[in-house]
Amino acid sequence: MSILFGGRATGAESFNPTFAGRIWMAVLTNLRQSISSLGELWRTPLWTLITVAVLGVSMTFPATLHLLVKNVQQVSNSYDKSFEISLFLQNTATETDVATLSTLLQGNPEVAEVKLISKDAAMQEFKQESGFGEALDFIEQNPLPHVLLVTPKVNTPAAAQQLQENLAKERFVELAKLDISWLERLAALVNLVQQAVYAIAVLLLAGAILVIGNTIRLLIMDKKSEIEVMKLVGATDGFIQRPFLYTGIWLGLFAGILAFLVIELMLWWLEGALARVTSLYQSQFHFAALTFGEFSSLLLIGITLGFIGSYLAVRSHIRAIEPA
Repeated sequence: MSILFGGRATGAESFNPTFAGRIWMAVLTNLRQSISSLGELWRTPLWTLITVAVLGVSMTFPATLHLLVKNVQQVSNSYDKSFEISLFLQNTATETDVATLSTLLQGNPEVAEVKLISKDAAMQEFKQESGFGEALDFIEQNPLPHVLLVTPKVNTPAAAQQLQENLAKERFVELAKLDISWLERLAALVNLVQQAVYAIAVLLLAGAILVIGNTIRLLIMDKKSEIEVMKLVGATDGFIQRPFLYTGIWLGLFAGILAFLVIELMLWWLEGALARVTSLYQSQFHFAALTFGEFSSLLLIGITLGFIGSYLAVRSHIRAIEPA
């Protein structure tokens, strides 16, 4: 094996390279050490697979919870129309009065849309849904009122409630109804789950840093003699540390890829069960998978964890190794 993952420590330079030359030499050195550290991982496949598997599982769980919250938010966002305000008009309101009020509301800057459900349409729908169609035919006068469905421009509970109070004062309005308490409870529940995801993610990712740090510590102890020789010939701590830092980065990168593959496999497995459930409810819901940005973030998190864990290990252990 070449000295510490293929690196080479030299004494005083016999020439003075230019600034560009020093940059190019630094790039080549880092590239050579990163490839050499990857080769070290390849030469110990079982140890590498076990470490990557532990790190991948640590990253898979919080990423899966994030995906769960994302899909729950997707479901809750699909209920934006639940902020519709139902205006039940007085029975004395004529079609002209209803048209006038509808035009007036459409000009309101706080209103996005106004939809009219006439009393005849409401009765027809009630006949179909209630199952009392023939019995209702004996009613001489339609007791149902005209209804205006008003959608606020701002889909927040506070804005919808304020608009409801204002519309309740309009002429010909008998009752203004808005039922969003369940949406508020859903939003509070989603927020609680999201905070729990953050807490669990912090704990698991901290555990991943400890796993990487301990792995690098064992690797340093295994190469203690080689490190002592390198220090004897004048190698700096920075030069010795870089291969171990690259090892941690590779482990974090592979763990991120593994976490992504596990999540995709899990979504593929659950897609069939979801299709059966949605078919029963005549729904078109589909699981939202990780986007390219989220995949990139997952890899970046893995690389960051690998760097932090390895950095903490090399800073505390390589300095403590001195040649006898």
